[in-house]
Amino acid sequence: MGALTTQPETALESFFRHESLRPRSDFLLEPGRDGQLVRYSWAEVGDQARRIARYLQSLDLPAASNIGLLSKNCAHWIIADLAIWMAGHVSVPLHPHLTPDAAGKLIEHAELRALFIGPLPAWSKIADAVPDGVACVSLPNGPKGQGLAGWEQLLTTCEPLAEPVLPRPEQLATIIYTSGTTGMPKGVMLSFASMFLAATNYQRLFVISATDRMLSFQSLSHIGERQFIEQSSLLGGQQVYFVESAETFVRDARCARPTLLFGSPRVWQQCMRAVEQSGRGRWLKLALRLPVIGPWQARRVLAWLGLDQVRYAVSGAARLAPAVQQWFARLGLVVVEGYGMTENCGYSHLGRPGRPKAGYIGLPNPGVECRLGEQGEILVRSKSLMMGYFKEPARTAEVLDEQGFLHTGDVGEIDQEGFLRLTGRVKDIFKTSRGRYVVPAPIEQALMDLPEVDEACVVGQDLPQPLALVRLGDGQYERADAVRRALAEALERLNATLASSERLGCVVVVDTPWDVDGGFRTPTHKLRRNVVEATWQAHFHDWLVSGQSVVWHQSEQRQETT
Repeated sequence: MGALTTQPETALESFFRHESLRPRSDFLLEPGRDGQLVRYSWAEVGDQARRIARYLQSLDLPAASNIGLLSKNCAHWIIADLAIWMAGHVSVPLHPHLTPDAAGKLIEHAELRALFIGPLPAWSKIADAVPDGVACVSLPNGPKGQGLAGWEQLLTTCEPLAEPVLPRPEQLATIIYTSGTTGMPKGVMLSFASMFLAATNYQRLFVISATDRMLSFQSLSHIGERQFIEQSSLLGGQQVYFVESAETFVRDARCARPTLLFGSPRVWQQCMRAVEQSGRGRWLKLALRLPVIGPWQARRVLAWLGLDQVRYAVSGAARLAPAVQQWFARLGLVVVEGYGMTENCGYSHLGRPGRPKAGYIGLPNPGVECRLGEQGEILVRSKSLMMGYFKEPARTAEVLDEQGFLHTGDVGEIDQEGFLRLTGRVKDIFKTSRGRYVVPAPIEQALMDLPEVDEACVVGQDLPQPLALVRLGDGQYERADAVRRALAEALERLNATLASSERLGCVVVVDTPWDVDGGFRTPTHKLRRNVVEATWQAHFHDWLVSGQSVVWHQSEQRQETT
């Protein structure tokens, strides 16, 4: 296909333009088995995508069939996505860490006709949940076995599709399942136009060009990574490097030397820990105070992390702890926060490096209207909103009102300049037995700002007084006496700032991991409050009347090993 003569209106059209203008330039890069970097040019990506699109068309599926993507991030994730669109179908990404039961339910709900599978920890179990008749294709380095078509074989046997389908902007491009903390995840339907608009405006906000480099680490099944990495690179033409694993993040960052970096708070915390574990953290704080050595040392640390060339750093998906933000600021790297939902293509609010405001996320993005509804719920309206929830018109009507505003479910505050502050979730607000409402998020954030506390969950539905369950940071469980004293003093200070109905009866230290495998978190690491509450609910009343301000609750497993 020759270069497009008109202005692109979809990410697929933008890809065709880059492919035509810069066929031999590197587009996707990832670590190979031998430690060498594997590079895919725009032309190579286009050729492979066309061959796989030919295979999809050979299946004689109805137009706009739903095709699944179940894989960790890799170059072929994006190539498969392009192939799905070229064949005239809809891509449905699934999170690679879904349990077999959850994956089976989503595959059935999405009515998938075909499924691309990459490297997965539990494919053998998930395979049993795939309905008969779903064509399964294994990406390179994916599982091998009966019933799986191999990517390499398809590249050999399929000729490139001569005339890829050019979708209309208003057509459905993808269905992204939200990682709901309760109940069945919702399938968010996004059009080519809404994704294109959000990515185009982010290009302008970040002043992105083809000379930029990006590092892909968050799952591409998540709207933030999908927009910031895939859609942005298809529009702007920048190179995308893939991280092999969490353990190799620093190594891969050094290789990529990204100029733009998007990550959840866990990514930024992981960078901090890497510096501390390397031994550099011991003298860094002192060195930064020195006028000449400080800036030089800061650049050395950023270079060691591979982040010395980052010119725009964004944190999203959850609140970034002020201490982490300040740590990077002392190194000369300003990490701003972004806010958005799958339902609006992740396009809502963004911090501006030149206008930082402590405690606030940032200003509305261009074209975004924001207001507060009942209970301070954040309502947003823009042209990047979803088409609706797949097969669920009633749930769509609950969140999209007649004026076109999306009811986010988040509670917030907006100052006179338009800066947004998140203060919690509407559904997380609970009522004590005394009939008083409590917003848990600000209390939890105050606890997590303590150096001893890693995670916190405030509960109190139908209790006379709220209490907090906390998990400690690395190395804190071994210093129980000191942590007890620190938490008791912090609790006294915190309660002095709270209304009487919000004051915590006690802080309970638990050692059970709040992880995905245990069901405490969604695949995108959102805390499932209902699971936390159900796990320890039987103890709540006893803890409140124990007379202890800090309760140390040890799990049976830890008791057996100590």
